[in-house]
Amino acid sequence: MAGDKGWNKYLWVSVFLLPSLIGLLLFTVMPILSSLGLTLFEWDLLTAPNFVGTNNFKRLFADEDFWRALKNTLTYIVSYIPFVMAGSLAIAIILNQKLKGVMFFRASFFIPVVSAWVAIALLWKWIFNPRFGLLNFALSLVGIEGPAWLFDPQWAMSAVVITSVWKDLGFLMVMFLAGLQGIPNVYYEAASIDGASKWQTFWRITLPLLSPTAFFALIISLINSFQVFDQVWIMTEGGPAGATSVLVELIVKNAFSYSRMGYASALSWILFLLVFAVTVVQMRLQRKWVAYE
Repeated sequence: MAGDKGWNKYLWVSVFLLPSLIGLLLFTVMPILSSLGLTLFEWDLLTAPNFVGTNNFKRLFADEDFWRALKNTLTYIVSYIPFVMAGSLAIAIILNQKLKGVMFFRASFFIPVVSAWVAIALLWKWIFNPRFGLLNFALSLVGIEGPAWLFDPQWAMSAVVITSVWKDLGFLMVMFLAGLQGIPNVYYEAASIDGASKWQTFWRITLPLLSPTAFFALIISLINSFQVFDQVWIMTEGGPAGATSVLVELIVKNAFSYSRMGYASALSWILFLLVFAVTVVQMRLQRKWVAYE
């Protein structure tokens, strides 16, 4: 075939990749590099950018709003990750059994994943309504007076976490379900012959062989957790009293509400460095607990 050797081969490969490469450069690489340069400027979108050097970063580390948003983001992550990981694994194990109507239940758990965050957040905003919401009504039936949820600084973040876990359970469930179905049945047959209990089988076979899937799910969940925004913006807008203010919400407010594009860019790069650092640490720690066949 013509052009399948030497430089001709690479020329034709470049020709076919060029449209995608142009789009990648124009809409991904250039905006990223532009945002990095913008961290050195003050720009309100109306006047010419004003060079300020590293002042945006100095201002950032002295900003109480940044530290509060960082604290709230970490609180969200610590609350969200254990529940979504454990919950999705439990559901995957149950739905991996030969149950009647199991396909219906699998689809039902996945429906929230494909639903828009706007619809989900508005639904749960109504559920958490302290006067007319379904949750407080259900609690009242058993004699419990429900809190104000989204209007209470002590409960607002918990409400956001509950909403996020409910929506994302199906996404991780599919990952764990695929991992479970990839475990050869011969291991369980051998364990059964040796007299191992279900609990021993779970700890000695299922979890170790499922660790690569769990590692991938953990990385994805951590990255998504650092970028939590939609549910916060729709349900609380960072309130009440900044109790649910998170990093991405702070970036959006500074960029599009306060027109502080340089400061927002600095916040974005700090967020990138945090996500990158956590990912690197996880990649190194995987050697101690992830078992690849």
